[in-house]
Amino acid sequence: MTTSTNALANLNGSIVLAGAGKMGGAMLSGWLAQGVAADRLAVIDPAPSDDITSLTAKGLRINPTQPGDVAVLVMAVKPQMFADAAPQLRTLVKPATLVISIMAGVPIAKLSQACGGKVVRAMPNTPAAIGRGITVAVAAAGVGQQQRDIADALLSATGSVEWIDDEALMDAVTAVSGSGPAYVFLLAEELARAGIAAGLSPELATRLARETVAGSGELLHRSDLTSETLRKNVTSPGGTTAAALEVLMGPGGFQPLLTRAVAAAAKRSRELAK
Repeated sequence: MTTSTNALANLNGSIVLAGAGKMGGAMLSGWLAQGVAADRLAVIDPAPSDDITSLTAKGLRINPTQPGDVAVLVMAVKPQMFADAAPQLRTLVKPATLVISIMAGVPIAKLSQACGGKVVRAMPNTPAAIGRGITVAVAAAGVGQQQRDIADALLSATGSVEWIDDEALMDAVTAVSGSGPAYVFLLAEELARAGIAAGLSPELATRLARETVAGSGELLHRSDLTSETLRKNVTSPGGTTAAALEVLMGPGGFQPLLTRAVAAAAKRSRELAK
């Protein structure tokens, strides 16, 4: 067993998930797949899906009036619902309770003030839904190593986890990995549109774009080579790819465009945190 797996196996008390939408539901599925017993889990959600409700047969508790000793509270509610949900959730939190938030734009100080406990702020992304996400986490000053290990185990149920020490970097993290899947989907969308403009049928252009983006991502995932090396491996001097890259890597191309896009997302993240 890894340190994180041991930390989860030895956890005393319940794990309460507040908000069982797409991201919260993905985390719940991951915990069950890791072997966490359903009767150690509770969900607080005003309108749980049928898939979530069906788990009551395995012992999952939904909106319990007495959730018992709460060791971990995972906040997966929408950020705009946080203010309304916080008073109820605060009643579950003791000074030693680990509070993990995956709400975008809600800083540790606001979480600590509203809910108390030992706070870990995390930013996952949507590939978590298929277990291929990446989450970046930062812990409040009072969170010890044992609780970091517990947080790591719970967050890693949906993919990789990276830890940072400076919470100010979360705005950049949000802009790169949190919002990043949308940039990739836009690439597939626009590549298909360009294919249609070049004469392909919409169906074929869409399939070629989807499979190219998905396959390239999987190759990048499996390969030990850098993305730069993989790009160069596709590019023959004077060939078709080189002609396209002269446009994409030229003035106003990918690099300055993405730099501006990430900066805009980071700026918005800072604004939402106020």
